[in-house]
Amino acid sequence: MSVLDRARPAPGRAAARTPRGPRFADEHGRRLRGWELALRYLLLLAVLALTVGPFLWQLSTSLKGPTEDIYSSPPSFLPGHPTLHNYERVAENIPVWDYALNSLKVAGANVVTNCVGSALAGYALARLRYRGRKAATLVFVLAMLVPVEGIIIAQFTTMRELGLNNTLIGVVLPGCVSALNVLLMRNAFLSLPHEIDEAAYVDGADVWQRFLRIALPSVKGTLAVVAIFAFMGAWDDFLWPLIVLSDPSRFTLTIGLNYLHGTFANDERLVAAGTIIAVAPLIALFACLQRYFFRGVGEGAVKG
Repeated sequence: MSVLDRARPAPGRAAARTPRGPRFADEHGRRLRGWELALRYLLLLAVLALTVGPFLWQLSTSLKGPTEDIYSSPPSFLPGHPTLHNYERVAENIPVWDYALNSLKVAGANVVTNCVGSALAGYALARLRYRGRKAATLVFVLAMLVPVEGIIIAQFTTMRELGLNNTLIGVVLPGCVSALNVLLMRNAFLSLPHEIDEAAYVDGADVWQRFLRIALPSVKGTLAVVAIFAFMGAWDDFLWPLIVLSDPSRFTLTIGLNYLHGTFANDERLVAAGTIIAVAPLIALFACLQRYFFRGVGEGAVKG
């Protein structure tokens, strides 16, 4: 008898059926009823409409031509004749690409300084042993409780004394290292096993080698979170650049787009097109770093 004949079930004998679990179950393995599943999907759709709906509406408005009524009742979500002319008009009325370049410089510098400074400070708070470490951590926690509006005059005075008013460096400097990002990196470094440091120390690795070759590669997810937060904070900031900058050629994108609200307040198509231009880099950044973003501080496993 061949192997295939022995593997084939005998005639008349019912084949053993593999037990099947519930078709729809929650995270605990409990079977979901039909109305429970429908309710969950309805809640998800409601949250999706509240979060993504305004952006999609702005995108639709920016693609509508001048002959389409954006205030029609009932509202028309899809543009009848999509056009990119509104984006061209934004570039014709304000130097939007120069403003975007200034914002990119500020946001890029903010990302670099926050990633480097927060990683160094977080590692020092989490892995190094010295007097006053708990007090230093408490200082960073208290710094998060101070509202920006309460220290903005002191920041402006400091920038004026340093001669950095009306410069992009003056825009970057106050937010170059965020207390929140430092605490995020500290918690990420704390999640790493201390046996790693002990083994590296026995092998002769100094503190910089332990930081650069062991600790930092293990917290890429948190570093991506810090990069996204730093980029978003610098790109979307409006109040501080408005205070410290006076030369229109150095304006960031958020300040430059304010001209559309003042000069073209009746043309919501231009405002919508400017909004999409401002949001597009944030979406691109998140799309590139989402794999590391969702990994977050849960990483740090040791490869053996």
